[in-house]
Amino acid sequence: MRRPARFARRRAPALAACAAVLGWPLAAGAAPGAPREADAGGGPREVAVSGSATEPGIRLTLPWLLVQLVPSPELWIGASGARFGVRWQVTPVLYSFGINRKLSPWRAFVVEPLTRHAGSIELFGSPEYVAGSGAAAGGWMLRGGVRSYFPLLDRGEALSCSLGGSVLHARDQVAASYEAGIYTLFGGLGAQVTVTPTAALRSTTITLSIRYF
Repeated sequence: MRRPARFARRRAPALAACAAVLGWPLAAGAAPGAPREADAGGGPREVAVSGSATEPGIRLTLPWLLVQLVPSPELWIGASGARFGVRWQVTPVLYSFGINRKLSPWRAFVVEPLTRHAGSIELFGSPEYVAGSGAAAGGWMLRGGVRSYFPLLDRGEALSCSLGGSVLHARDQVAASYEAGIYTLFGGLGAQVTVTPTAALRSTTITLSIRYF
């Protein structure tokens, strides 16, 4: 009879320690393993765990505005031959249909790469400058239109594509343009081909798209 009693006495400290560890959170009203943090008085309190998503803290900043001044190079091909040009892009409004539904799908000007290339549709403006002069080509041009992005690999982070249409204004002429693009490296690098079939401004433009989000 003494041996079981001695064995029980040896187990008592271990059982007491286990009871203290398990009993403390239960007494506080939290399940074992639930996240806890200290309250103002130093005691633990339960942290609510929810499936809510956090909105990204994106906003217009001076560094962002400065990097938008870096243009994307392009090759303009028309009746007079090929000419070098540059293009800038701005997105006043974008609606994303590929991000977490608990997040707002709307963006203005500043757009995260995943929000755009996971699937979205945007209104865009694109001023361009083509080297040269004369009636055939050269000078400033302005495009405005609608573009949609679709993910191809890794939700668009590795590879995505786009289709769009725009209105081109150049040399007091207005024409419709159609474009297609493909992008990689989180959408930061891509290639776009824009075709303008209208006779007065007929041309094909190949753009190396460089986006600083």
